[in-house]
Amino acid sequence: MTLYFEEEGEQTLDIPCQEIASEVTEAVLDYAGCPYEAEVNLLLTTDPEIHRMNLEFRGIDRPTDVLSFPMIDFAVPGSFEFLEKRDDCFHPETGELVLGDIVISKDKVTMQAEEYGHSVKREFAFLIVHSMLHLIGYDHMEEEERMVMEEKQRQILEKLQILR
Repeated sequence: MTLYFEEEGEQTLDIPCQEIASEVTEAVLDYAGCPYEAEVNLLLTTDPEIHRMNLEFRGIDRPTDVLSFPMIDFAVPGSFEFLEKRDDCFHPETGELVLGDIVISKDKVTMQAEEYGHSVKREFAFLIVHSMLHLIGYDHMEEEERMVMEEKQRQILEKLQILR
């Protein structure tokens, strides 16, 4: 698993972000039974920058907590079998499955941790789990999808012992 980690802005979360991100991304891939080594890009940024990206890519004129940019369109969420017949989803030099990009607002991590009454680590980990599930095809647009995704998030965070 390769995690390309970048952080911009002066604010820090005062937790070992890259270490936590690596542990959480691995846990999601293990939970999903991903049979490949994978590559994910993670950018920690500020509210103004994620606001700009949210407007540019989604047409939504406000900051958000996390953006996910999947590189693969999964017909069945979390099902990797179809990739056996595809070459275009793998990095040509490393052979890793290129899942996509995650962008997280450090401002929202701090604010939401306080708002929900849990640690910054828990909020940061939750947003990564949430986004990783999007990268492997899960969504929450419909009520049934939302319930499935929330249960998976809960199980992964519980397995990691990152609790509220």
